[in-house]
Amino acid sequence: MTDALELDALWQEFHRVVNMTSQELAAWLRVSEATENAEPLPEHAGAPTGEHVLAILQKRRTDLTDDDISVMYEVVDTVTEETDAADAPEAEETRRHRLMTVGHDPLKP
Repeated sequence: MTDALELDALWQEFHRVVNMTSQELAAWLRVSEATENAEPLPEHAGAPTGEHVLAILQKRRTDLTDDDISVMYEVVDTVTEETDAADAPEAEETRRHRLMTVGHDPLKP
């Protein structure tokens, strides 16, 4: 288990990089999984990591599980790597959509 100071730092960093609200993320996960003919049921929408991020956003720090902490580290690392690689020869829209799946919209201030 992570010590209290490390958990506090992780909690703050996670909430800094996840700049979408739970409502915005839930809506994005539904839209990103929708097809031309169908929209998934809300409880089945989105990538597993995105759904886990959504669950974490609805928790208190004291209710975090070890799985939650692992996902929080993963999301912080992913967002940090993706935003540092802004010069990568990849479509910006693709990068934005991938980041939004874990709760970070790079176009948000």
